[in-house]
Amino acid sequence: MKRVMSSLALALSLCLLNPLAQAATVHYWYHFDNADNTMTDLIARFEKQNPDIRIAAENIPWNSYYDNLYTALVGGSAPDAAMVKTFALPRLQQMEVLEPLDDYINQWDGKNNLLENTVKIARGGMDKHYFLPVQYIVSYLYYRTDYFQKAGLTPPKTCDDFYADMKKLTQDTNGDGKTDIYGFGFRGGVGGQDMWAPLIMPYGGEFKAGGLTKPAVLQASQRIVDAWKARLFPPSATTDGFKDVIGAFKAGKTAMTIHHIGSANDLNAVLGDNVSAVPLPVCNGKRWAPIAVESNAIFTTAADKAATWKWIAFLSSAENNAQFNRATGQLPVTKSDTQAWHGHPKRFLDATVNSLPDAEDYPNTPQLSDFVNTVWPVNMQQALLGQISVEQMNSKIETLFSAQP
Repeated sequence: MKRVMSSLALALSLCLLNPLAQAATVHYWYHFDNADNTMTDLIARFEKQNPDIRIAAENIPWNSYYDNLYTALVGGSAPDAAMVKTFALPRLQQMEVLEPLDDYINQWDGKNNLLENTVKIARGGMDKHYFLPVQYIVSYLYYRTDYFQKAGLTPPKTCDDFYADMKKLTQDTNGDGKTDIYGFGFRGGVGGQDMWAPLIMPYGGEFKAGGLTKPAVLQASQRIVDAWKARLFPPSATTDGFKDVIGAFKAGKTAMTIHHIGSANDLNAVLGDNVSAVPLPVCNGKRWAPIAVESNAIFTTAADKAATWKWIAFLSSAENNAQFNRATGQLPVTKSDTQAWHGHPKRFLDATVNSLPDAEDYPNTPQLSDFVNTVWPVNMQQALLGQISVEQMNSKIETLFSAQP
């Protein structure tokens, strides 16, 4: 009996000397494009502030991130929390794996420091908050300042300006009868919907039956196809993806393109002052700027939900959020970190922040994945090549979003 009591006393004393022996462990999945960027420093800071909580974080490769996550959730081996993009919200909610965050957020002293539109987008139109934003990007217009200056042009403010500048900047610079500079680098491959939507949605476009076949929307869609026919885009535009579009812009083959701040430092390193950015043009009196908000979610299977909330709230808090986004190359969701941000040249930050009030997201429905990966690029390519009309293209997109999940 004495030996048993002695063992219990020893175990108790060890726990008192080593608080981590009693610590809750939060398992967290994330994805950083650069595998060399880790969360080691952030975890160390959090654990110092919260000695009763340990963070077991795992960087999951992006190409298999959601396959792994969905499989883990179904198989019972999911993390307690994970980074998630807004497009995953409908599916995760259907799976009934998301923990509502409203009570946590309402009691959190950091909620008023979040950029309002990131919170709205992260909510995804749901009746509750399931995602806490941690980073964001908004699409804007990149332009070659040297080309614009040489042509005596200023960055386009309206759709009419945009198409007029596109035509003026498409040039045969050496007189050999071949185009050397195209006015706009259009992305006809996967992801190119972020170049298409800003030019048509302001004309009353809606992702529902009849919402994309309105006369004004069809006219705006036809204008894109007409620009292709006029050879204002590179010949490869029908299938160009991200690397093709950014590569052509860096090489001086295009004068304008649309992307977000994720490309800013790379372009600035190559082009310096010859590249700048402005918000997307206003079309029909409105601006429609695609936004992508990445958040953190807590799963219903989390072993210690209170500890898990402390961790994701930490990542969305001032200074911690800035450090997080210095590793990812995206932008902080806190007002204070945004005001002090030095992760990108100021002109690109300004273009993003000035676009945020007009930021829009696509419908958070189960059909969104098919729209992005197949329906939009396949039909856009066919419309550009004259195989279908823009009305047929837009009708197919309407049909997709009108279908029952």
